[in-house]
Amino acid sequence: MPTITVKDGTEIYYKDWGTGQPLVFHHGWPLSSDDWDSQLMFFLTKGYRVIAADRRGHGRSTQASTGHDMDTYVADIVELVDSLDLHDAVHIGHSTGGGVAIRYAARAAQGRVAKVVLISAVTPLMLQTPANPEGVPMAVFDEIRESTATNRAQYFQDFTLPFYGYNREGAQIKQGIRDNWWRQGMSGGANAHYLGIAAFSETDFTDDLKSVDIPVLVLHGEDDQIVPFPISGAKSIKLLKHGKLISYPGFPHGMPATEAATINADLLAFIQG
Repeated sequence: MPTITVKDGTEIYYKDWGTGQPLVFHHGWPLSSDDWDSQLMFFLTKGYRVIAADRRGHGRSTQASTGHDMDTYVADIVELVDSLDLHDAVHIGHSTGGGVAIRYAARAAQGRVAKVVLISAVTPLMLQTPANPEGVPMAVFDEIRESTATNRAQYFQDFTLPFYGYNREGAQIKQGIRDNWWRQGMSGGANAHYLGIAAFSETDFTDDLKSVDIPVLVLHGEDDQIVPFPISGAKSIKLLKHGKLISYPGFPHGMPATEAATINADLLAFIQG
């Protein structure tokens, strides 16, 4: 398997397919690069080079006991991008991966990043604080931590329902999509997933969003039950210098899988624009 070994000895697994302009995909919690299969295959056929890594502690990367914070996630991407010598890349992040993508772009060397896409992203800040009263209360994230630590297998099964909007009346449930989510989640480490909850919920990306001076596309489902649109996409677009927002009525958090045709078309238009 293709891997790089980063500074603390953690091995990061990645996929690197095709040639052309590089597109770098960053997955959400608690998944792996496999969550991007619909996008990787689509853009591969369009002549792009597609790269996706399993975050440390997730998928086929080392189940490291430390480093499960946003700055370390980004540092790992810096090492991967430098190793592959990527330039003029489009960084595309879903959920937690959106946070990684925008923080990487804010810190990347000139010429490394051309554009950024935030899909159902956790930006600018999920946690409810005095400065962010519309955010999600800490008790919700504490419940996710408790379930991840003590009942992960069943909790991950149950989590797929709101993730994909399969708990909505009239939803057409695809069991394979649910099973694939569970497979990816259970391939990672419980400790990494537990510690990573703070990374996606408590990291404030306000300054990252404000500082990025390249085009950024924000895609968000208006029926996102995991990262609600009013506290995320609707706020992120107001902080960006060169942002474009597309919100989708009725689309769920996991829309890159359930609504791949729509998402892929909008991604392609932005990348080519």
